[in-house]
Amino acid sequence: MEWFTTLLTVLQVVSAITVIGLVLLQQGKGADMGAAFGSGSSGSVFGASGSANFLSHTTAIFATIFFLSTLGLTWVGNKKTTVPGVLSGSTLPAAGDVPVPVAPTTADAAKNSSPATSAPKAATSTAAPPVAPNTAPANDSGKPVVPK
Repeated sequence: MEWFTTLLTVLQVVSAITVIGLVLLQQGKGADMGAAFGSGSSGSVFGASGSANFLSHTTAIFATIFFLSTLGLTWVGNKKTTVPGVLSGSTLPAAGDVPVPVAPTTADAAKNSSPATSAPKAATSTAAPPVAPNTAPANDSGKPVVPK
């Protein structure tokens, strides 16, 4: 499918450059008046208005190729990939089948370590220090008395 995307991209770029060139080659509407009085391309290969028809038809063809390649690239880009079914013989794991690694706890680490290879560790406490109780004397309402 990658070659198809490459082909569509090349077609799109070539058709875009060709449309730009063909539009720049065409004469504006004001040039038709000069050709009507004899100073035009009446002696050319395509005749008096043959080149205008040829260029406009060629522009329309390449514009159609450009739009079709754009639609094709959009279709290929938005195409969803399907997960193979149960009967396809594929052994791809589903999203829920992947094991999640679990960090070992300190009890597991102590159980799995051998005393010969592990150095003794100092006991560390992660508990918060105790908070001292309020020692200010209280009055009858239970509020602390602040000295003045």
